[in-house]
Amino acid sequence: MAKENTDRTTLDLFADERRPGRPKTSPLTRDEQLRINKRNQLKRDKVRGLRRVELKMNADAVDALNELADRRQMSRSELIEEMIMAQLKL
Repeated sequence: MAKENTDRTTLDLFADERRPGRPKTSPLTRDEQLRINKRNQLKRDKVRGLRRVELKMNADAVDALNELADRRQMSRSELIEEMIMAQLKL
């Protein structure tokens, strides 16, 4: 019998063949893992005294912020926080 690469019904022909993809290291589904990771991230942020703020801006402003943050070697979030704090001190 010829071996067809797309045929997965004859398992003994493919027993030693590694399947592509990420190996399963957790018994949880990907969705459950993401939910747990997000919950843990929120707990870490709360301990650090951080609060979430959402902001919608046009793409040109975001590009300018990204460029400035890269030049100053900081994250965009840190740059926005620094700018707001400087403005509030006035």
